[in-house]
Amino acid sequence: MGIYEKLTRCLESVRAKTDFVPQIALVLGSGLGSFAERINKAAEIDYKDIDGFPTSTVEGHAGRLVFGTLGGVKLVCMQGRVHYYEGYGIEDVVLPARLMALLGAKVLFLTNASGGLGKGFRAGDFMLIRDHISCFVPNPLIGKNVDELGTRFPDMSEVYDKELCGIIRESAKDCGIDLKEGVYCQLTGPSFETPAEINMLARLGVDAVGMSTVVEAIAARHAGMRVCAVSCVCNLAAGISPTPLTHDEVQEAGRQAAPKFKALITESVEGISDHLSTVRL
Repeated sequence: MGIYEKLTRCLESVRAKTDFVPQIALVLGSGLGSFAERINKAAEIDYKDIDGFPTSTVEGHAGRLVFGTLGGVKLVCMQGRVHYYEGYGIEDVVLPARLMALLGAKVLFLTNASGGLGKGFRAGDFMLIRDHISCFVPNPLIGKNVDELGTRFPDMSEVYDKELCGIIRESAKDCGIDLKEGVYCQLTGPSFETPAEINMLARLGVDAVGMSTVVEAIAARHAGMRVCAVSCVCNLAAGISPTPLTHDEVQEAGRQAAPKFKALITESVEGISDHLSTVRL
């Protein structure tokens, strides 16, 4: 079965359960899934109940699509994502982003948990992703192009939409949040990086590293979505952190950062919605 045929099957499965058309798609990273509690829910669908949809296997990722409104903004919220390290092909890792585009979302707002490469970062900081490095994971566009979604050679000179990034900056100011900015790099995981790898990434200009987000952003841009992303720096990377790295640490830092995260995302989503209402898409 081809990629588009599988997407169509997933779309039909969702549409059999809800006709909700979102304006913005939001992906919640490790330890950040509780944000979905803020949404005035119209429908919830477990991933396992969507025909052909990959399911999350990582603790802290609930594994459901939540449809509803937040301050009047129509959202589809991905409460937990799937990762390449779980054993899925890269086309399955990005299937949710592509599906949310087919459901009608014009913006993909990505969040994740990451490790900071020093540079003034502390656990619990938020980083606006200005750009990314994708060289260490398979490109999700390799293979036969899905012409129904986008062009064979999509431009990636501005993956993270400058106007949307500006809205997030202003939202952070309004919330009293010290929002850092930088370059994010996705590695495959699931092992954390070695100190030598972190040293290499720092020399390449990377500010934070994680195991998600980049491939989703590429697929979304290919499908014509506008993309923005915020990373929660949940730990300092190997060789910088004085203690061994654990997934429990990542989850706990995410939980502690949750109140500020919820405020930032809520304010940003409302600002993005106001912006979308003034432009032709």
